[in-house]
Amino acid sequence: MTSDPALPFRPGDVPDLAALTRVVARQRAEMDRLQERAATVAVQERAKGVLMAQLGCSPDAAQEELQQRAKAGRRTLLEECWITLGALSAQPRGAADPASAEAPARPTTPGSAHEEIDAAALGRLSRALVRVGTPHDLARCLLDRLAQDVGAGAVMVFARRPGGGLELTGHAGIEGTLAEQWGRVPPVSGIAALDALDSGEPRWLEDPDEDGKRYQLIGDPPERWPSRAWLPVVTGESAEVVLGILRRRKGAFPPPVREHLMAVAQLCAGPLRSFGTRPGPAVGGAADAVQTVLDRLPVAAVLLTPLRSPTGDVEDFRVDAATSVTSDAVGRSGRELVGLRFLECWPEVAQDPLWEGCLEVLACDRPYESEPFARQQMVSGVSELATYSARVVRLGDGLVLSWVRHDPSDRQEQRLADVQRLGNLGWVTWNLETGEGTWSAQVFSIFERDAEQGVVPLHGLPRMASPEDVPTLARAVGELVRHGRPCDVPFRVLTRTGIRHLRVVAEAVADGQGTPIEVHGFVQDLTPQRSAELALLASERAMLTQHGALEAERMVAARLQDALLPLPKQAVRLAGLRVDVAYLPAQSGLSVGGDWFSAIELPDGDALFVVGDVAGHGMGAVASMALLRFTAKGMVITGSSLTGALSRLNALLLHSRDPHGSATMVLARYNPRERRLEWAQAGHPPPLLVRGGEAHYLERPFGMLLGATDTARYEAAEVRLEPGDQVLLYTDGLVERPLESIDRGLERLARAAAPRPGAGPGPLDQLLGATLEPEGRDDVCVLDIRVPDAER
Repeated sequence: MTSDPALPFRPGDVPDLAALTRVVARQRAEMDRLQERAATVAVQERAKGVLMAQLGCSPDAAQEELQQRAKAGRRTLLEECWITLGALSAQPRGAADPASAEAPARPTTPGSAHEEIDAAALGRLSRALVRVGTPHDLARCLLDRLAQDVGAGAVMVFARRPGGGLELTGHAGIEGTLAEQWGRVPPVSGIAALDALDSGEPRWLEDPDEDGKRYQLIGDPPERWPSRAWLPVVTGESAEVVLGILRRRKGAFPPPVREHLMAVAQLCAGPLRSFGTRPGPAVGGAADAVQTVLDRLPVAAVLLTPLRSPTGDVEDFRVDAATSVTSDAVGRSGRELVGLRFLECWPEVAQDPLWEGCLEVLACDRPYESEPFARQQMVSGVSELATYSARVVRLGDGLVLSWVRHDPSDRQEQRLADVQRLGNLGWVTWNLETGEGTWSAQVFSIFERDAEQGVVPLHGLPRMASPEDVPTLARAVGELVRHGRPCDVPFRVLTRTGIRHLRVVAEAVADGQGTPIEVHGFVQDLTPQRSAELALLASERAMLTQHGALEAERMVAARLQDALLPLPKQAVRLAGLRVDVAYLPAQSGLSVGGDWFSAIELPDGDALFVVGDVAGHGMGAVASMALLRFTAKGMVITGSSLTGALSRLNALLLHSRDPHGSATMVLARYNPRERRLEWAQAGHPPPLLVRGGEAHYLERPFGMLLGATDTARYEAAEVRLEPGDQVLLYTDGLVERPLESIDRGLERLARAAAPRPGAGPGPLDQLLGATLEPEGRDDVCVLDIRVPDAER
């Protein structure tokens, strides 16, 4: 048998938990990232499913439709998904569909600071909404993000009740007394939230003195929030929910803030549609009968009716009856719970075995009894921790869930059992005079020993260790028994499930003469910690190996790129034109990009200019770049037209080693005799023409991304150049920035390229300095083509 050597023990040593803490932190961060990613993908898939049902299209077409809508509305894809889900309404295919019409684009002022702030804030909000599950979660999420942006001090979420009034389903930033006061609002006049919901128009309350004459203002005193906004949220075909944004700031809401809040309300329609508003309580039948019985019972119990998704899965339960002693996490009790959702009252149950127990009872009709568990309970307005057991039984199509609270002695015993279970340790006692011993149940579990076999004597404990650890453990036990010296020894045992790393900590109790008569202590299972340490070491070695491989790949790719894409040291002249070239790789990461260029003179005296961008980085991108660069030149040199070359390059890329690869490209051919520039493009930004002190983009002919489809079509356009003209061919790294529309980048480039009055076009390095970000950019490739003034 082989195993890892036991760790040497020194008196006073304590377990080094630093490595374990790092492992837990990494795993927790990775788990959070994966959960957020999974929640984001779920939102996107639901939005695609909506469009597939409404438009009768394929998943790819639905994805493309969402992307086009997001681009047209200057929104992120996740924002568009929330808006699509919020606009969902139940109607047959082919009927007028509000979600199929593009939502209005995000209102912005070009070049203003508010445009960037709103885009970033709405993008962050859309990502945060994937973790929202209740109206209370939504209110807290909004307050966290609107407090700094617009000065929000509180957020309230009201839903329309069946009788026409309002119910406060979520809130943040207000105390419980105020929430209880406004929990139910009757259908009366003078309520701004109800007015906004009835009219379908927002209500901006910006003057407390004047607004107080018309509306009843929330707050004690109302001046606590000098300005408020009540925003109706359209979920489907009508507005059934209204958001209240209560600001700490005085004065009017500026137009950009109004636009931002309206966009926030539009985003919230998706989550509100997903988890819905609170359903009304069931009436009649079993619910009334059970409520009558529960009113007289002194135990905590509720009648639950399952709420199912369209696929039949149980998403939640509705509380249809409850005893008077039943209370939820926020102190609501008895009949106040009727009509609420189970997970709204007890959200922690979603992560407990009790939830699975409820589902099992529905499926197999066998009662379920839980293990004891701890819960916070409101008692006389004070929250205290108590220990409960739960029982679930079937009643018709629903469930009856009851709780039994344990007395303090039961609770203390349960806490001790929980400590042993969570710490994976158990207590041990040996009487040295009688030789008898006592173990807790957890110790038998650790050693995988049947309790009927009894306790192993203290002198027999070393024989349970692996052969390599027997001498160390035997010496420690001998010192403990003979001299009463405490021991803290790690050792290993071989069990049915493999090798376990254990630790025994014990001390002796002596009589009046100092002779040890009893030993007590604990045995702890350290296998998970030891496994984590070994896994961490293996992970670090793998990371170092991978880092070295990536660095080597980067160096090889960079050298290959330099060999395949040599840069001229100065401007070159082709067909009477002056051409400057700039290539700037990305400054972050280890990746090498796939941007490239070509500028050559053809056999007939024409000049060929090519700029392209392969998706991705690394060796694959460099290989695809080389394939396209040399093939494009060869095709044009041998007589292919520009559009014909693009069609053949598209077919070549589709049948290359990377069938999912894609690239953009612009091809241009200049005839010096006619000063005519013919060009075609494949999903690439348009050339920029600078003439007479003004800069404008050439109108793009039709052309699809290379590698997108086998039925691609390409067209060509031409322009006649004049002396002094300047033409810029470039890749998207010159104009794109994170969290910014590409239109902003194109405008920035045009402004930078346009010369000042009375001056000619500036040098290329000056243009790059005015348009590029210092950090965080993509690869950049630019061809600066100029017609000399001498040609006049």
